[in-house]
Amino acid sequence: MLRRIAALRPPPPPRAATSVGAGAGAGAATYSSKSTSIPQKQQRVRDHAFDGIMEVQKRVRRFHALHSLLLYAAAPTAASRGGGSGAVSVPFTRLGALARRQLRLAPLDAGRFLLRHAHAFHLFLHPVHRMLHARLTPRAAAALSAEAEAVAAAIPSASVIRLRKLLLLAPPHRRLRLEHIHLLRRDLGLPDDFAESVIQSNPSLFRLTPDGFVEFQPSPADPPDLTVAAVERARERHYREHRAPGSGEEDARFAFPIRFPPGFKIGKYFRIAVWKWQRLPYASPYADVSGHDLRSLEAQRRMEKRAVAAVHELLSRTVEKRTTLERLALFREALGVPKKIKEFLLKYQGIFYISTRGNQGKLHTVFLREAYYKGELVEPNEIHEARRKLEELLMISPQKANLDRMFTSMGRGWDELGGGRRGGAELRDEFLRDGGGQKKHADTDGADSGEDSSVESLYID
Repeated sequence: MLRRIAALRPPPPPRAATSVGAGAGAGAATYSSKSTSIPQKQQRVRDHAFDGIMEVQKRVRRFHALHSLLLYAAAPTAASRGGGSGAVSVPFTRLGALARRQLRLAPLDAGRFLLRHAHAFHLFLHPVHRMLHARLTPRAAAALSAEAEAVAAAIPSASVIRLRKLLLLAPPHRRLRLEHIHLLRRDLGLPDDFAESVIQSNPSLFRLTPDGFVEFQPSPADPPDLTVAAVERARERHYREHRAPGSGEEDARFAFPIRFPPGFKIGKYFRIAVWKWQRLPYASPYADVSGHDLRSLEAQRRMEKRAVAAVHELLSRTVEKRTTLERLALFREALGVPKKIKEFLLKYQGIFYISTRGNQGKLHTVFLREAYYKGELVEPNEIHEARRKLEELLMISPQKANLDRMFTSMGRGWDELGGGRRGGAELRDEFLRDGGGQKKHADTDGADSGEDSSVESLYID
């Protein structure tokens, strides 16, 4: 009966088919609208080449933190000894207590780090005090001295230009807080006393205000390309070298070098969105746009691309083409970057890369992708080369050093290193013997140590 009733029902009106077609058109319009702009939220795709760099930087940060504590603990006696940072030694009990209190390290972490990096730190039993002391090795002190010399050599030219271009990125007043620049000083290749050696030494180029701001001072000696962004030079160079016959200049006029991470899925509509975004014009990051009308959607898109160019220019001014996300957020208002800066940078994973390696995922480091190739800086500088010496020193395995003489000279210092007999026994078993009861380092006679054993022998009588 129900089948007969259903058969007697009239067919649906023709306008139903029209409504279906309209619905399909609406769905296609909604889907195609995603191709007109890059999606707002994207999943972060890991790039192991950049994460490998941060694994090395974890050791470098720990080294600098312990070295700062070593200098702090030796401050009352360093002046009387008259030696450099490598000649200063402090009791490990003092260094370990400072590491636990200020760096929040576990009781055995400080001693374990010093033993794993025997080419950078040397532990010995003091001949007079009969206490375990720690100090830098000559190779570590030489690496720090080389970096300091490279930074000092860059002050007259490169460092001044970097700081002036950084101030120009903050229109219309072209001023930034001194404390914010102080937090970015290592990334910019500036010395710790840059307020005196760079700013106050050049009163015609910089002005330090009483309220703690650094202002840009125009000078007739400024080069004409001071306000030319790095990406503009890269575009011109790429267009001259790789220009294809018949290719339009419009495709490269406002384009950015883009290289997506491995495994990044690029669909058809996303590719169209990137192509449209590359052709979108924008104002220079050095231009003053405070009086522009930003109520239209097109103006907001152009300002967003200008923010990308501003972050790109700031990273290009750094020594190693990277900085932390927390330091970058200090200049958010000056660069015109939105509040959700992490989501903003994740939209452009072909230009930037955010690594979460370091400090248990709490530290975010922003890389400029085009400046690296297979984990190496494309255009290294003297400061970067000096820092590489320290990185290579920290990456040397302790098995390649003749540690027997250092371990023998420690004597009862194992208990001090481990904070007690139990901790000392744990570290002794970890570094002197493996699970089978054999010594971990096979160079017991120093036959294969080479230069490493001679470096360590400088500290052992």
